[in-house]
Amino acid sequence: MITHADPVRTRTTTLPTRLRPADLRRITDQGVADVLDGVYDHLLPPQWDAIERWAARLETTDELDLWLISWTPDRSTELHDHTGSIGALTVLSGALREYRWTGQDLAVRVLAAGDQASFPLGWVHDVQRHDPGQTAGTAGATEPTLSVHAYSPPLTAMSFYDVLEPGRLRRTRTELTDQPE
Repeated sequence: MITHADPVRTRTTTLPTRLRPADLRRITDQGVADVLDGVYDHLLPPQWDAIERWAARLETTDELDLWLISWTPDRSTELHDHTGSIGALTVLSGALREYRWTGQDLAVRVLAAGDQASFPLGWVHDVQRHDPGQTAGTAGATEPTLSVHAYSPPLTAMSFYDVLEPGRLRRTRTELTDQPE
């Protein structure tokens, strides 16, 4: 018989959803498989835009949005968070570079095809296409870089940030949106 409170068992969640990051990673992984199997062919553009990013909502419920996003050279999402939503992604093709605010500065990681990432509440990041060996303005977008993203609950707003002197981050604006960034 336990006579004291077990902190692991009595901990309450502060997530805005019943879904956990692992659930979202599993959902994005399945989304990638469905895209590759042609389930969403009717949502794909007839030709990939080499300049502008493109996104299509694959699925939506009260607790989840699932997106396919294309990434083009020299385009950035800007440093942002997903306000009250958590998220995850799986890279379908190509590679992405993510700059994430650590609380002191920006850390970078590269995610290649098949890699996954999660974004807890408060995760501030900037995502862009990663073309190793290419210099700005010279990358050819003959093959799209694609990723599948899940947000729970569905996005309603995003906040954008600037890095000030080392160790400081400033929110510059918050925008209502139901579109991924």
